[in-house]
Order: sequence, then C-alpha cells, then structure tokens
Amino acid sequence: MNPTLLAPIAVTGFTVAFLHAALPTHWLPFVLVGRGQHWSAGKTLGVTFLAGLGHVAFTILLGLILVGAGLAVQPRMGDLFGWAVGALMMGLGLFYLWRGRHDHGEAEVSTRRYASDRTAIIALVVLLTLSPCEAFLPIYLAGVKHGWTGFAALSAVLMAATAAGMLLFTTLSLAGVKHLGLEKIARYESTILGVALIAMGVGVAFLEL
Repeated sequence: MNPTLLAPIAVTGFTVAFLHAALPTHWLPFVLVGRGQHWSAGKTLGVTFLAGLGHVAFTILLGLILVGAGLAVQPRMGDLFGWAVGALMMGLGLFYLWRGRHDHGEAEVSTRRYASDRTAIIALVVLLTLSPCEAFLPIYLAGVKHGWTGFAALSAVLMAATAAGMLLFTTLSLAGVKHLGLEKIARYESTILGVALIAMGVGVAFLEL
C-alpha cells in the first residue's frame, strides 16, 4: 500500500464522516434524553460513544461487503476499475448536489421521555446503529486498490472522525453552548458531500489515487 496515495482518500473520508457526525440527529437526541432522564454529563457522553460505536460498526460491515466485492471484481476489470469507481463517485456527487438544491430543510430531532434508563439507552443505540454513514461507503470503494490494509486504515479514520464529531458537539451542548451554527451543515450537507465526492471521483479516475 502506498501511504501517499491513500492520504487524500483518508482526508476526504475524515471530512465526510466528521460533517455527517456534526448533524444534530447524531448528538442532540443524547443531550435531550440525558436531560430528561437526569443523566450526568459522563453518562450522556458514554451513551453517545456507545451509540457511535454501533453506528460505525454497521457502516464498517457494509464497507466490508463493498470492499470484498470490489476486490473480487478488480482483477477482471484491470485499469477500467478505477474509471468505473471514479465515474460512480462523480455520479453520486452529482446526486448529492441535486438533492442539496431541492432539500434545504433542517434535520428533525424528536425525543421523548423513557420509562427507564435501559429503554432509553437501547432506543438511542439501536436508532443510530441502523442509520449508517452511507456517504462514507464510496470512500471505501475508492480505497479498494489499497486492499484490506487500506480498508482497515479507512475504518480507523471513520471511527476517529465520528467519535470526534459526536463527542465534541455533545460536550459543547452539555456545557451550555447554544449557538453552534450547525444548522448550516444540516442544510448544506448534501452540497458539501457532493463536491467532496466529485473531487474524489476525479482523483480516482484520472489521478490513480
């Protein structure tokens, strides 16, 4: 594996995962439920981290399937594989741009009071686990030529970026920081991701990343 060629993919992956984790749906429910259940800050952050692990684990599982399929197909396609992956990423990027132009609504966060802490924790963990970071999956595809070592490196990037984003914004909210300015991320997430994916797609297709 060439670390130099993997670096831009990893940087793009970190950006995508961090922006995704910054969405209020990934941390605000923990703050609101924690207050409703009268949790300490430590317990709220612990539940947030646990849910983040489930979120990342499910995304990694999907990435594992995608990378496995890519490694099986790559030898048959040869140099065309990079072009195909690049074209797919550019197509996904254009889709995100299109979606961004037609979806400017803010992310909705709904919470309610739970009968027990156990019920609240299970609900929060399950809901986030079953909502994988789908925007990161093309990043896995871009790293197929780097094999399983690249897959492991990108999974570590996904974990680091997701944990950093979720724990950071949960901590700031618990500390009483009211105006985080994240509504702009929620509103323009699709546009930001679209630009990032198109740029990465160009790199994969033409620069042999």
